[in-house]
Amino acid sequence: MAETMKGLHRTHRCAELGTADIGSTVTVMGWVQKSRNKGGIIFVDLRDRSGILQLIFEEADCGSGNFAKAEKFRSEFVIAAVGRVEARSGAVNENLETGAIELRVEEARILSEAQTPPFPIESGSKTKEEMRLKYRFLDLRRPDIQSKLMLRSQVATKVRAVLAEEGFLEIETPILIKSTPEGARDYLVPSRVHQGKFYALPQSPQLFKQLLMCSGYDRYFQIAKCFRDEDLRADRQPEFTQIDMEMSFVDVDDVIAVNERLLQKVFKDAVGLEIELPIPRMTWQEAMDRYGSDKPDTRFGMELVNVSEVVKGCGFGVFTGALENGGSVRGINAKGQGQMPRKKIDALVEFAKGFGAKGLAYAAIQPDGSCKSSFAKFMTEEQMKALVDAMDGQPGDLLLFAADKNPVVWDVLGNLRLELARTLELTDKNQFHFLWVTEFPLLEWSEEQERYVAMHHPFTMPMEEDLDKLDTDPGAVRAKAYDIVLNGTELGGGSVRIFQGDVQEKMFEVLGFTKEQAQERFGFLLDAFKYGVPPHAGLAYGFDRLMMLMTGADSIREVIAFPKVKDASDLMTNAPDVVDEVQLEELGIAVTAAQEEE
Repeated sequence: MAETMKGLHRTHRCAELGTADIGSTVTVMGWVQKSRNKGGIIFVDLRDRSGILQLIFEEADCGSGNFAKAEKFRSEFVIAAVGRVEARSGAVNENLETGAIELRVEEARILSEAQTPPFPIESGSKTKEEMRLKYRFLDLRRPDIQSKLMLRSQVATKVRAVLAEEGFLEIETPILIKSTPEGARDYLVPSRVHQGKFYALPQSPQLFKQLLMCSGYDRYFQIAKCFRDEDLRADRQPEFTQIDMEMSFVDVDDVIAVNERLLQKVFKDAVGLEIELPIPRMTWQEAMDRYGSDKPDTRFGMELVNVSEVVKGCGFGVFTGALENGGSVRGINAKGQGQMPRKKIDALVEFAKGFGAKGLAYAAIQPDGSCKSSFAKFMTEEQMKALVDAMDGQPGDLLLFAADKNPVVWDVLGNLRLELARTLELTDKNQFHFLWVTEFPLLEWSEEQERYVAMHHPFTMPMEEDLDKLDTDPGAVRAKAYDIVLNGTELGGGSVRIFQGDVQEKMFEVLGFTKEQAQERFGFLLDAFKYGVPPHAGLAYGFDRLMMLMTGADSIREVIAFPKVKDASDLMTNAPDVVDEVQLEELGIAVTAAQEEE
């Protein structure tokens, strides 16, 4: 039968004890990791969030009653123990913080018994993730998960402290807001009071933080919950956390400077990493040309090379056809991979097709300098040599080429580069390469909607020198937008905002909004802009992504306490689920089952 804590007060967490406490009488509480009965002496590993402490029970010290209790201990029992800290009688355990001591128990209490858990509570669990997420309350006891969530808490505290020093105010914005469908789909919440009308859950606090700048708060931040009803992807969450901020009377350099100081202090305090400032910058165009990605991983080379001029006029129709259609021919050099088996090269070709390539041309440079190639027969020796030279090809290298419209070539080679880095193990999780990517395109053409859409959002300021192109060449307009990238992952992004009414009207016009539509969707913001709005800019980090990279986790689910799986469901609570008919009636909602087609 479980006992109570009456009269007991915990004095220390398990791993707070050390050799300095030898001789002290202390009280600890936690979960039984394991128990070993050696006949007349019982060793118990007690675990709490701080770590593990070895307890030792001998009948002469703790009495027959307490020894009998210890004989009942099983994995995950919750116990309390009072005893004297001693130097460990056996060999020191170098793998434990408390490996030089043990607690000789004088009194023990079983506070809660436990069934045998469905999987071992241990770091580096090999249990399938679906099982661990179904029993997430047990999975969260694992020391490796606890250390990640404790670091997350420390980082959040540090972010608050640093931004407060920088003059930011923490202000909460609403969770129930107006739906403004421009971008990802909103999660909708029906209103009981206003039947037939809906709130939306915020995809970000964007409009409200801009209103706070209009209201004179100057510097705002928030660690904000955000929601996006996105299509299923393995490492996306329908609800996620942003470190969100906005600043008045600033331009690009001001925002970047504040955030470089923030990153430097947080990484130094949290994981002991020294970030050298300033962080390198690269324009979007340069990132795409060199890496085929607007979030390039710069921990390794294998950069894209534009060989369009070199192959112009060659006899290979795939290359010349792409150039005639306004595209390009680009390649990457997989150094030292010239002897890659044909089967693996064919697998790379199939991989490339998954990103829109019609195929992949390759040339394997042999040790004697000759080429085994899929297209050499269409080229003269001089043309082939010029191509190899342009790629800095050396004996033993594998050259891979894509030819198509620029977006396809970038996508294919950018992803191929990452795939090769993964299979060849070219990256190191312990390296941290930061990069600012700037001057994004303001707009991108949507084939589906047959109109330009905002690459970031409709309130992003164009580069001043490109303003005249909004009428003549919208696709060429660059934005005063910037992303912070770490190891090929976008940590955060932001922009300088439009604060002039005429520029905002022009932006809505280019996006295909009528004045009436713009007023209907964003009227409260446009109205606020009529009463004196300061120049302002902001940025938001994906907090979950930041923690994933900081902890070396393989997935953001490892750094979120209660994550959802890729179909946006919660395996532990079985959400989403049906609700009572009465609740639906109160909301004026009827659920109609979709009929299956015969």
